[in-house]
Amino acid sequence: MPQVSMTVNGKAASGEIEGRTLLVDFLRDNLGLTGTHVGCDTSQCGACVVHVNGKDVKACSVFAAECEGAEVVTIEGMAGPDGSLNAVQQAFQDHHGLQCGFCTPGMVMTAAALLQKNPKPSESEIRDYLEGNICRCTGYHNIVKAIMAASGQDAGQVAAE
Repeated sequence: MPQVSMTVNGKAASGEIEGRTLLVDFLRDNLGLTGTHVGCDTSQCGACVVHVNGKDVKACSVFAAECEGAEVVTIEGMAGPDGSLNAVQQAFQDHHGLQCGFCTPGMVMTAAALLQKNPKPSESEIRDYLEGNICRCTGYHNIVKAIMAASGQDAGQVAAE
């Protein structure tokens, strides 16, 4: 079987894979990083979003072999070395941007990617950027508030839907 090597959350990672192994399966099954969730297997829900070379990617739509030599960051890599939450994670907690938590890792990874590209997005820009992520519990209102807060903007300004 082929071997794949990449850097995951700042550490070298490698393993034997079948050519058809998806990145999400490599992360979960080979590396034990189960924070990246499998929600739909069709790239519709966004629960599997990770960062590959700084870009937000749905890990269920990428073969692990395509990530040879890549820098991959999962939800487990977002916290500080001491386990403290980063600004996006903390804002999700503070503004109740999660309920069941299943979509949360993908939402946090997507939000972090948005804030890298646009540090002060409008509510409309946040909602547009989250289009590829599905949450069945929160109705997105508190997720948008959390992202606004993580960007340093007034989360109280978010309109109710």
